Amino acid sequence: MKITKNNCLYQITFVPHFFPVNCYLVEEDEDLTLIDAALPYSAKSILQTAELIGKPIKRILLTHAHEDHVGSLDAIKKAIPDLKVYISARDNRILTGDLTLDNHEDQTPIKGGIPKKIKTKADETLKDGDQIGSLQAIETPGHTPGSMSYLDKRTRALIAGDSFQTRGGTAVTGDVKKLFPFPGWATWSKPTALESAKKIVTYNPELLAPGHGDILENPLQTMERAIHRFEIKMKGAIITR
Repeated sequence: MKITKNNCLYQITFVPHFFPVNCYLVEEDEDLTLIDAALPYSAKSILQTAELIGKPIKRILLTHAHEDHVGSLDAIKKAIPDLKVYISARDNRILTGDLTLDNHEDQTPIKGGIPKKIKTKADETLKDGDQIGSLQAIETPGHTPGSMSYLDKRTRALIAGDSFQTRGGTAVTGDVKKLFPFPGWATWSKPTALESAKKIVTYNPELLAPGHGDILENPLQTMERAIHRFEIKMKGAIITR
């Protein structure tokens, strides 16, 4: 495990040298917000990190419902019963085992590790623009139909879930990188992911905190280049069909 602090954001990375999985603690005035719940064995380390910071975890915001982002949800909820759990209304369906698609959505199967044993239920579901403490919820579908990113309005740190990766090279989800292809392989809709990536940069983040890979400061130009590369790939794929 590795902990990286940047201002009031703490990145907790599990399996950092092979398959890095990140979750984040965001420090508020009185308490902490946990973004994602990492792998099934991660709860103890997450709780110990909160103890080191010296503030209680009061809520969990989930970026999406893949098992490497909700793995310790039940264990953390058991340790902190009054914890509030938030997820998008759309990915709440995936969390409860519903993999059906809406008529307006890209009709490709939902991919990735779908949790099958999570017992914890969401206390509240989120929509675009909702504010939870210092964090603004931003709908960024693509990796899953209900993926969310969260912008800290104090620092403009963007916790992006799997909308972007920096491991193996900065990339939009769905743009498979040879050195770390897993987020790309697990992406539901590449066209939707591309549109969400374009949406994210309009928020002018000053820091990109991905689900997989290191934090990236002053990320806008790198994100824009990643979008441009993926856009060219997508156009090429359409032309060759």
